[in-house]
Amino acid sequence: MQAADWVQQMAVYKTFDNGFEYIDIVNKSGRAKIAVQGAHLFHCERVGEQPLLWVSETSFFEPGKAIRGGVPICWPWFGKHQTDSSLPQHGFVRTSVWTVVDIQETDEHTTELILQLKSSARSLQLWPYIFELQLHVTVAEKLTIALTTKNCDENTFTITSALHSYFTVSDIDNVYIEGLDKTRYFDSLTKESIIQKGNTHIGGEVDRIYQNVRYPLTIHDQKRNVHIDAHGSSSAVIWNPWKEKCARMGDMKDDAYTTMLCIETANALDDARTLLPGDKHTVTAILS
Repeated sequence: MQAADWVQQMAVYKTFDNGFEYIDIVNKSGRAKIAVQGAHLFHCERVGEQPLLWVSETSFFEPGKAIRGGVPICWPWFGKHQTDSSLPQHGFVRTSVWTVVDIQETDEHTTELILQLKSSARSLQLWPYIFELQLHVTVAEKLTIALTTKNCDENTFTITSALHSYFTVSDIDNVYIEGLDKTRYFDSLTKESIIQKGNTHIGGEVDRIYQNVRYPLTIHDQKRNVHIDAHGSSSAVIWNPWKEKCARMGDMKDDAYTTMLCIETANALDDARTLLPGDKHTVTAILS
């Protein structure tokens, strides 16, 4: 099969009615949808299974607005900017338009997509460094997402980042996370440093950055288990807004917190990465 024929059959460029562009991938392993804006994977499901990723029913799919759900890319800073609160939360790349540079069918069960983003006049106003980003997505038996940062500048820079994965769960009350026992975390709500004891259960608003994480992690749900492995990361963020905060968010229904859980493969806090000119760093999430 010629590459051009396969692209027409297996990876289709589509748009919403408002012109918002995405790529729809279908193979014998499953289906994935990736927005060109933000290189944002917003849908993934294996054949015969419920969607792996959660996306808000009221999320914006509009130019310049971040999608609520899927796997947003937080870069070159995670959370609020350390010194300038007027800058975009979680950086600027999730609302930037990326370029599709390659689509390959390794076999009938495996599709690989590479998107790229380079520094621009706009990005230099927000962050004064020359860079190149590549996102390599592999849709197969496992979903693999790899974000590579290259320092193309003459100066050294430091980044924090996250593959901000939202997972679909049956009910947050019936879910726990295995793999973080005895791991220290920073509680962003109380500003305390705490050591996790046993499995992680969600019983209220949670916003934690775990450090020195020993992957893999597992979400245990009544209906299925989800496994999260990572490379190039030793930090993980656990987030659920819970009832009160969810009700205040314009792009989530009031009860949306009950069917979602974020476990983010990150480079945050002490896991920030400093790149010399010419250096590269890749952070990878493997989800199954």
